[in-house]
Amino acid sequence: MTMAPNTSLRVCRADYANPVHAQALVSLLDAYAQDPMGGAEPLSEFAKVNLIPALAARPQAFSVLAFDDVGGLGGGLPVGFVNCIEGFSTFACQPLVNVHDVAVLPAYRGQRVAEKMLALAEKIARERGACKLTLEVLHGNAGAIKLYHRVGFANYQLDPAMGQAQFLQKWLR
Repeated sequence: MTMAPNTSLRVCRADYANPVHAQALVSLLDAYAQDPMGGAEPLSEFAKVNLIPALAARPQAFSVLAFDDVGGLGGGLPVGFVNCIEGFSTFACQPLVNVHDVAVLPAYRGQRVAEKMLALAEKIARERGACKLTLEVLHGNAGAIKLYHRVGFANYQLDPAMGQAQFLQKWLR
């Protein structure tokens, strides 16, 4: 089934000082955290209270928001977000941007909302002089993997004989 494009969609860089943007980011991240792809647990109260000030304090962080701007009044329902954190590629000796979170509310999936947000994230990364975008995705998230491949992401490898890179983590508590 092909869905009609959402002509009322507005994508913008988030302004962490804007209370509408701040609330949208927190509520969307909480919805994502409660989704199975986000761990199926709500955000902690600590994260809800401190997320926006923590992001705002990091010049290497930026976010993109999508709003369903029904009626064209400039407000709208927040429907998706992308959080990005700038890192550094030592091999390229240039910044890189890690796409840390991508989420779209279930009712808006399949309408290329994430594609539009990723296009703006890429534009911002290029403006920052980044050499590449990186992201991680769960193997079971077939829809997201299809999207990422469609917009130009590929599995990371240096030498095919050595295989593809794996994403690992170690919590520091």
